[in-house]
Amino acid sequence: MRDLPPVFQEWFARRGWALHPHQSEMLARAESPCQLLIAPTGGGKTLAGFLPTLAELGQNPAPGLHTLYISPLKALAADIKRNLRTPVEEMGLAIRIEDRTGDTPQTRRKRQRADPPHILLTTPESLALLLSYEDCARTFAGLQRVVVDEIHALAESKRGDQLMLCLSRLQALCPGLRRVGLSATVEDPSAIATYLARNPDPCDILQADPGPEPDIAMLHTEEAPPWAGGGAAHAIPAVLEQIKAHRTTLIFHNTRAQAELFFHNLWLANAEGLPIGIHHGSLAREQRAKVEAAMVRGDLRAIVCTGSLDLGIDWGDVDLVIQIGAPKNVKRLVQRIGRANHRYNAPSKALLVPANRFEVVECLAALEAVKARDLDGEPRGPGPRDVLCQHILIRACAGPFSAEDLYDEVRSVGAFRDLSRAAFDACLDYCATGGYALRRYDQWQRLMQQPDGTWRLRDPRSAARIRMNIGTIQDTDRLKVRLRGRRGGKPLGEVEEAFAATLTPGDTFLIGGEIVRYEGLREMVVEVTRRADRKPKIATFMGTKFATSTQLTHRMLALLNAPDWPQLPAHTADWLALQREVSRMPRADRLLCESFPHQGRAHFCVYGFAGRNAMQTLGLLLTQRMEQEGLAPLGFVATDYATLIWGLDPVEDPAPLFTADGLRDGLETWLAGNAVMKRTFRASAIIAGLIERNSTGARKSGRQTAFSSDILYDTLRKYDPDHLLLQITREEALRGLVDFGRIEEMLARIRGRIDHLRCPHVTPLAAPLLLEVGKVPVKGAAEERLLREAEEALLAEAGIG
Repeated sequence: MRDLPPVFQEWFARRGWALHPHQSEMLARAESPCQLLIAPTGGGKTLAGFLPTLAELGQNPAPGLHTLYISPLKALAADIKRNLRTPVEEMGLAIRIEDRTGDTPQTRRKRQRADPPHILLTTPESLALLLSYEDCARTFAGLQRVVVDEIHALAESKRGDQLMLCLSRLQALCPGLRRVGLSATVEDPSAIATYLARNPDPCDILQADPGPEPDIAMLHTEEAPPWAGGGAAHAIPAVLEQIKAHRTTLIFHNTRAQAELFFHNLWLANAEGLPIGIHHGSLAREQRAKVEAAMVRGDLRAIVCTGSLDLGIDWGDVDLVIQIGAPKNVKRLVQRIGRANHRYNAPSKALLVPANRFEVVECLAALEAVKARDLDGEPRGPGPRDVLCQHILIRACAGPFSAEDLYDEVRSVGAFRDLSRAAFDACLDYCATGGYALRRYDQWQRLMQQPDGTWRLRDPRSAARIRMNIGTIQDTDRLKVRLRGRRGGKPLGEVEEAFAATLTPGDTFLIGGEIVRYEGLREMVVEVTRRADRKPKIATFMGTKFATSTQLTHRMLALLNAPDWPQLPAHTADWLALQREVSRMPRADRLLCESFPHQGRAHFCVYGFAGRNAMQTLGLLLTQRMEQEGLAPLGFVATDYATLIWGLDPVEDPAPLFTADGLRDGLETWLAGNAVMKRTFRASAIIAGLIERNSTGARKSGRQTAFSSDILYDTLRKYDPDHLLLQITREEALRGLVDFGRIEEMLARIRGRIDHLRCPHVTPLAAPLLLEVGKVPVKGAAEERLLREAEEALLAEAGIG
């Protein structure tokens, strides 16, 4: 481009600022069709992304949409709008900046289509919705740049696949469109650049100075972590001391349920009444906004949160991040660490709090990975076809289209570059007719071909229903929680439908840090009253349950096989030393299996280190094969690191259980009629438009959707077993809930090398898994005492009491 216009130079000078080299470089390359900027948190990457836009509009504020900004989070879009308005207003620039998300009022959304601002800040779902309207060509006329923030987060999900398909449509409407991607955490820059660029166009990669090493360590606690569990209650006193010693602390958790429990325990121990908030995706929007506003004002000393605050929000006063529980993923940890000291060339300060003994090892492995700048990332497969089906329906809503043109657009997306015409036509046929077994039903007859060869909606009225179901985020079935009393009641948030089904009037549970009493269910709303004098249940939130990444598990295995462990706390080092003495350490190139008796049952422990989903699947497959061998398995438990099976007869030779062909055959048999397949089918069927979650005036409950999807699944299996949605379901199950790829990775690295140790009693590494088995709701002191005594006896048996 050019140097900054004089008004910008004067504004920077008044503030005593100078452009960072990567910001200058972004300006210099502003005409590039594609740019990927990788800059550390606090390095001004968002400003770098917007500088060319602001400079162009400052000199020529022509009406119409100039730049589209895409964020994975609504809160991030609002934060960017607030930050952008400051320079625009102080320089007196005639630039309109607006956001558009699911929270934007309908009247404003309608006006934005007819009279868009210069800069529109939005999310992938809102962009897909905008592209579904007949007037989208007018809305986007003149669009010159699109800025995708936190692109690494989108690249790992179907939301990102949908966004890239939307960009292919935008590129067709605006051939000169320039693409910009921003991120602080990219493990493979060339892969993300290929993902962002229009295939086969290149993409410039700019990498800023990564800045100083973060100040990151494990938090020392007086009490050792427990052997199992994820609540980290032992760390509450130490965390409180850290809050007192810092201005503002973010306390991250991996699940919403854990965040609620920790906040409750932290508040009970908060004798000084320090202002502490909680923030996660199941809380009411009003409550989240209230907490965010308090943080901006600097009113809170700490906020307990989840992934809802992982990305981008610029709270400069945060001077400490605490991660409760092992991070499971190095990129996510780096992102969270970057929330502290959100300034360039200022080291971020973070503390890790392992929730149990295994997590002590994982936290140390994560610390070493961060210091080595060794980010993790699982390879992604080809573009998902359920998302493509939704994109075809969205395109049809906007008016007639040519299949040839749309196929070319789709193949310009990196993830779909190898899509065959036959595969595309199968998706088009499904969108048009529902497929062979469903083509006789009117509700799935959605597209028709016109005499000129183009395709359009069979009934234009169906566009409204398609728009109501746009998106790839799979919300679990949630019910609103409201305070009973005033008309409408104050919204507190949402709980899972499955959890609500376990409640009876009088039960108490935690939500938003409050203890509430369940009064009843009215019109699909959970009505509650405040009740602070009862011990609560913990509401279940089906937020993402992270599995430890392949890279982290390999680092853990290397750590376990070190000669000694001076970096580890004594309690954990002694535990590992005892394991080495009475058994062996798991290795990356061999599979450790242990057999031992316990409480009259034969136990078999497999240390696969393949992540929770894969180890859960391995448990299902092994018990199935053991059943065939007559070994009478009774049950199993799985963690990220191991699977423990118990039964009536001991395993004498594990090798036949682990043949790759046998496991695959068992998987096929198990998948055929399994609930996992039905759950996966429902998710893909909703994305692909076979099942509508939303309809005019109503939203189907989870049970209604499950019922209709189960009938459809069984019908297609019987009458059309090669149906497109069944093909998609199998692909999704294998790489999602089942994660069979991680099992195959494990089998490939061990190459049949299995160490089977027959031990006289519970081994040190297996003991925590037995405690996972005993994790049941504790309702009173007597049961707590019995559980404690059982734990002490178990640990004594393992020699680690």
